[in-house]
Amino acid sequence: MTTPIGPVILFDDDHHMYVLQDRAFAEAWWEMPDEYVCGFDALARPLRDALARPLRMTGEPHQVALELTGGEPAEADLRRLVADHYQRFLKGQAPPGASDLSAFVAGLPVEGSSRRRTRPAPANQEASPQ
Repeated sequence: MTTPIGPVILFDDDHHMYVLQDRAFAEAWWEMPDEYVCGFDALARPLRDALARPLRMTGEPHQVALELTGGEPAEADLRRLVADHYQRFLKGQAPPGASDLSAFVAGLPVEGSSRRRTRPAPANQEASPQ
């Protein structure tokens, strides 16, 4: 199977995590291809771009293409990157603690959903979605 299973979890060059409902949404939503660092589908399978480069995304803004690398699931890498995102950007919040991968992924905040968490606001400012 070459189609990623949603949601897809993408990381940008600043180590921010984006959980997007599915491949089509991610390909339309992702703005700048050169800001993509790595990503996974819901089964922790690494993603690649249409040119088979595992850590790059190409295309025009909002017109990118994602595919699976064909590599083995990388659950430990996904969990490490998620934990890093929480440590850097969501201080005081913990990543999902589920040992089951599907429960772990289901506990991640999906862009545009009511489960989306917000980044703590600097003093004198309102919180804004990531």
